[in-house]
Amino acid sequence: CTLDSEVALRVGGDFFFDPQPGDSPVNLVLIAGGVGINPLFSILLHIADLHGYQEGKGNGHKLGTVKLYYSAKNTSELLFKKNILGLMNTFPGKITCCFHVTQQRSQICKELQPHVTGK
Repeated sequence: CTLDSEVALRVGGDFFFDPQPGDSPVNLVLIAGGVGINPLFSILLHIADLHGYQEGKGNGHKLGTVKLYYSAKNTSELLFKKNILGLMNTFPGKITCCFHVTQQRSQICKELQPHVTGK
């Protein structure tokens, strides 16, 4: 987002992301805390599938970028972190993530360090 951008925000409840071929591309910002990552991880996997199809066959989907912000107490409580890192590596610039930890006591592994902020 840039200054003065219009955004839509939805907290909890029934939500999904199902772009159709021919829709204008949208950039998504997904924000998760703890186990709240579950539905957003499903959306992230769906987007990765669409990016994969788009690169392989040209399926008519025009996709924007996805930025995931995901917070937990520590890195051991970041569910799906290896999968998320894999998606970022597979789709650089299209899927990005910033992990935030609030109570990390131990050293953060090298693989996660560039993507983690916290106290």
